[in-house]
Amino acid sequence: MVTPPESLTLSFRSLLGVGKTSPLLTFAGVDMSRRPEWWLHVLARIWPITWKSAMATQWPVIGGLIAKIALPLMSERNFNVTHIPINAEISGVDSSYLPSLVLEELIHRSAHRVIIKRCTCRDERQCNTHSIEAGCIQLGAGTEEIDPRIATHVSKEEAIAHMRTCVADGLVPMIGRVKVDNLIWGVRDRGRLLAVCFCCRCCCTVLNSGRYLPDDVAGRIVRLKGLEIHTDHQKCTLCETCMDTCFMGALTLEEGRIVRDNNLCKGCGLCVSGCPEKAIFPLIVDVDEAIAELQDRIRNRINFEYPFNPVEH
Repeated sequence: MVTPPESLTLSFRSLLGVGKTSPLLTFAGVDMSRRPEWWLHVLARIWPITWKSAMATQWPVIGGLIAKIALPLMSERNFNVTHIPINAEISGVDSSYLPSLVLEELIHRSAHRVIIKRCTCRDERQCNTHSIEAGCIQLGAGTEEIDPRIATHVSKEEAIAHMRTCVADGLVPMIGRVKVDNLIWGVRDRGRLLAVCFCCRCCCTVLNSGRYLPDDVAGRIVRLKGLEIHTDHQKCTLCETCMDTCFMGALTLEEGRIVRDNNLCKGCGLCVSGCPEKAIFPLIVDVDEAIAELQDRIRNRINFEYPFNPVEH
């Protein structure tokens, strides 16, 4: 039997979260954190694996095996994300523009930040609706290690400007811990990388595969605390646009009205922005509490606010 190099074994152990060490991603002594520009194009070609594997978990017999193989990367510690509704205002105690409240504070607190030069999801599907160059923002000291050939290292002001452009274009922010990003972007996993993706319904892997994920993994797409989405049945014409838009299949037509399954709804707000009759509206009772819960959940998994200490280098 051929024994793999120790460096390769350690790399996969680090990727899967096995053991206490987190060595740099190496293969035969070569630093694998380097990412040439063509890496983004390679990613786009292999990206269908992500959403096809999610769908494959529903296959008879082998679906359970596929789910078990992917589980280490999608554990509670390694995958936990929340969508931020982009609707201009969230009704509540104080009407607030939620993306600005949440994202600008995270960006201001971040130790370092980059903008990935191309959105892999949109690149894979050659999106005609939104810009492929509207890439995700990555926050935290870990971004210092991301190769500048695939990402632009930016100031806080530049990151905020990019965020505002993406939100204005109708892209939904998704924030959280996505451990596989460490492998994709070549960052040693020390819990120092916070993902801020800008998702479109037509291309996003999560928005196209959420309903196929195993229940425990789907449960790690967490709705913002206290967020409720309601339908004004007086305005609703039963066009079913919201049902087609919902990536979790949380909306159904029952007895002549749209019914929402709040156990499935992730609060992305796409049904709100997509409703032609403006019959759907979001409500959040306590904006401050919602933001505080999200920030606590992030901090329990990621240290994105502070620079590296000498031991980490």
